[in-house]
Amino acid sequence: MQIEPFALERWFDRYEHDADIMLAESGIRSLDSADFDTDPGELGYVIPTDGDPEFRATIAERYDRTAEEVVFTCGTQEANLLAFLSLVGEDEDDHAVVVTPTYQSLRSVPAAFGEVSTVWLDPPDWRLDAEDLKAAIRPETEVVVVNNPNNPTGRYHAAETIEACYEIAADNDAYLLCDEVYRLLAADHLPPVASMGDRGISTTSLTKAYGLAGLRFGWLCGSSEVADSARKWKDYTTISPSIFGQHVARQVLDPAFDADPAGDAGFGVDYDGSVDPDGVSKREAAILAENRELAARNRERVSDFIAEYSERGLSWHEPVGVNGFLTVPDGFESGRAFCRQVVEEESIVLAPGECFGVESNDIGGDGRSETGGVGQASAADGTRGTEGTDDGSEPDLGGYFRLGFGLPTSELEEGLSRLGEFLDRNR
Repeated sequence: MQIEPFALERWFDRYEHDADIMLAESGIRSLDSADFDTDPGELGYVIPTDGDPEFRATIAERYDRTAEEVVFTCGTQEANLLAFLSLVGEDEDDHAVVVTPTYQSLRSVPAAFGEVSTVWLDPPDWRLDAEDLKAAIRPETEVVVVNNPNNPTGRYHAAETIEACYEIAADNDAYLLCDEVYRLLAADHLPPVASMGDRGISTTSLTKAYGLAGLRFGWLCGSSEVADSARKWKDYTTISPSIFGQHVARQVLDPAFDADPAGDAGFGVDYDGSVDPDGVSKREAAILAENRELAARNRERVSDFIAEYSERGLSWHEPVGVNGFLTVPDGFESGRAFCRQVVEEESIVLAPGECFGVESNDIGGDGRSETGGVGQASAADGTRGTEGTDDGSEPDLGGYFRLGFGLPTSELEEGLSRLGEFLDRNR
């Protein structure tokens, strides 16, 4: 088995540490540990190792599922890994269909175990055509993969689109896996895919929408068959979630958990353990409301910036979540070249669009490939990996870059000010 380098992480590794401003961060700004009880007691394993049964039952209610259909993980990344290990690779012909552009691991991980076909979103509004997805299905297809809202484009696929994807997968005895880490940043969010039926799998965490990335706490919700297989694989990955992560997560997510005996949850609400109409605790509702307000305010600021520089070729499909996929300004040959010059001159990190497509191995930022090839993630026997779409409709992602606007507004303002000076100087 071989897996291609993670282009975005390698880009960050090269530039993030020494840069002043991170305008490529894909989550909402982080909350402070002082807002929570951070003493879980004895620092042992979480027992049972798939998570506290009562807490899993609380999470399962969100999907109309049982506790046995939920597995707690170290973030969404592990949840997705366990799902792919459970679904792809048992037979050499196993196949996945991945909606692209997307977060690279959603394509590269299944491509390391089996064969992947990509279905491309159609710019400039990044619409998903369910008929394209249907055409990519094979008898060997085990899973269809989408993330909604989409990273990097911010496209929020409509309910009828996701329902069509589910029906296509289910009709072909495949699963629909939806990475839903940004779902709750949408004020009018769709039901989770795992609530749609036995062939739905939802993965998520407290990272992107909640501002609690440091907890490394997430989960997978799916059928008993998928969950049981995920548990078996988890014994070989992290064994259990972090007891610290579970302890703080329960304060956020569990309405029955007495997070603060004094009754003050912070975030402008009194926490009494009661549940709001959406079925979440007042503390969770308050956190999400504050984060949505921040995202909306910052989105408007970025939209104004784009309008100011529209004559330079800047545009976007207005996103849901905290990521925007902007067109590269006129005068730059690629997203990579533009982002490299910005970080070198202004100490601002942006993410090249090339990091989100199939041909993403050229990660050094200087035109050199660290692998000697592009666009393939294949097993050692050469029989597996990524293939393109049949109709050759892959958009040129080198014409885009990702900008994250979930950071504190003051940092966003500083970043946009520097970026504006850069564009004014490089006409």
